[in-house]
Amino acid sequence: MRYLILSDVHANLEALEAVLAAAPSWDQALILGDLVGYGADPNAVVERLRALPTAALIRGNHDKVAAGLTPVDGFNQLARHAIQWTASELTSDNLAWVAALPAGPAVAGDLVEICHGTPFDEDVYLFDDLDAQHAMDTQRRPVCFFGHTHVPAAFAWMGRVRALPLPEGPHPVIPIVPETRYLINCGAVGQPRDNDPRAACGVIDVERRTVELLRMPYDVPKAQAKIRRAGLPPVLAQRLATGR
Repeated sequence: MRYLILSDVHANLEALEAVLAAAPSWDQALILGDLVGYGADPNAVVERLRALPTAALIRGNHDKVAAGLTPVDGFNQLARHAIQWTASELTSDNLAWVAALPAGPAVAGDLVEICHGTPFDEDVYLFDDLDAQHAMDTQRRPVCFFGHTHVPAAFAWMGRVRALPLPEGPHPVIPIVPETRYLINCGAVGQPRDNDPRAACGVIDVERRTVELLRMPYDVPKAQAKIRRAGLPPVLAQRLATGR
């Protein structure tokens, strides 16, 4: 089984389509939340993701606010403007579907689970070894994929928690060693924030026990033009070109 890991698409249709077109072969998707927010194509992205063969699908904080499940008060001005626009743009059917997305974590077989922020709290950001320690204490599977930060990262338990250096090269791979726990963020599809504007995703091969970290270029100017036409804050378009 090969799972495609998608997180933080944020209504960026161009990035999503680039990932789906260029990702190596996969069987089912794992979708880690924040399907909407920031970008200009919430309906098209939701409908594209709804159509995918999916093993596990959970919500993110932007999905919750768009659906009216949590208040917008915790968002900054940019995120608030974008999510209020998103809520008004989503069709009633897509809005109901987003509202029904389950909270994480969710499991996919014996090896993998997914969460948006952490296994113990879907809204908590996981940045460092201390965050990873708490998360590993609560994860239920050897490999837990997380999103929310929009920054690729990997942590492993080998007697203690340590951050793993991300492999470099055109096809970086993290091997999954038996008797070891992992927390892996493959990065954001639609809103990268690691100074690399390319869409990020991953593929885990359960039989080979490998995780590929993937980056795909996409039509950034087209996504930017849509944001501007929608009347969303210009910075939401500008940041796509810099990956910040």
